[in-house]
Amino acid sequence: MTNRRRRLVAPATLLVAGLALTGCGLSPATSYVPAVGPGTIRPIPGLGNASLTVTSKNFTEQLILGKIAVLAAQAAGFEVTDLSNLPGSQPARELLALGQADFMWEYTGTAWLTYLARSEGIPDQAAQWKAVHDADLANGLTWGSPAPMNNTYGLAIRSEAAAALGGISTMSQIAALPVAERTFCVEAEFNSRSDGFNPMLETYGLERGAAGVPDANVGIYDGGAVYSATDKGDCNFGEVFTTDGRIDSLGLTVLTDDRAFFPAYNVAPVYFTDTLTKHPELADVFDQITPALTDKVLRSLNRKVDVDGEEPADVAFAWMKARGFITDPD
Repeated sequence: MTNRRRRLVAPATLLVAGLALTGCGLSPATSYVPAVGPGTIRPIPGLGNASLTVTSKNFTEQLILGKIAVLAAQAAGFEVTDLSNLPGSQPARELLALGQADFMWEYTGTAWLTYLARSEGIPDQAAQWKAVHDADLANGLTWGSPAPMNNTYGLAIRSEAAAALGGISTMSQIAALPVAERTFCVEAEFNSRSDGFNPMLETYGLERGAAGVPDANVGIYDGGAVYSATDKGDCNFGEVFTTDGRIDSLGLTVLTDDRAFFPAYNVAPVYFTDTLTKHPELADVFDQITPALTDKVLRSLNRKVDVDGEEPADVAFAWMKARGFITDPD
């Protein structure tokens, strides 16, 4: 899921234009959603034949969130065009900004750092959301209230190792461990980033070096290999994304970032402002769902897709039905 941290080099406008020329169509498999009946999300009175286009990026969490949005909009009575599964952040953003899509779920940190080109993220979640919300109004986009889920970087430890290390639960406690126990598994990108591993160590009172974290204590891995290496005990602390389903499936525990080093990446509904002005009831629909999207919930849903092999649309439907947002169709 690291693709959302990076800028894309492919021109997004070409993709947007290509979608427009093909009637905004993607392959049939990506547009699958089960039929839906209303639950607490009820059809909006007087909606008529109103249409709504939903977009998302193409990694697991975004596919699930995209399907949640499609199902919610259908339960509310919209004729929905499903443009989830776009390859990357920038194409989905441009589709929304150009009014060729009406809705997507987006991460506050991604918008701030990538789209709005700010140099530093804001660790305070409420402040980061407000900064993005206020800046994006000028771009014709309106941010709804953020979800509790914060898909940012984190450090995870095997649960059994946490107990063996004195019940460690926060990142600040690492500095109290013997040097030999300060072992880390990280991706190459995080290891070299100017806002990555070394500044994180400094924030928590550690230096890269013999007296703090020796280079021999740091293993560099590709992508998802960090999770399995941490699980196998190659290191005590592995760099993770906090809503990744492998955290639960491997029995890892995320340490609390008690000095707020990592920037905020809360997900929130983002509307094309003209659409929200025309259909203000949309905010009521998604305000029901957003508070239920926690780190724990998304780890569970992501696991069902990435580990158990279920379809994102089926996972989204089952969760929304269990919460009472939707029902089976008549």
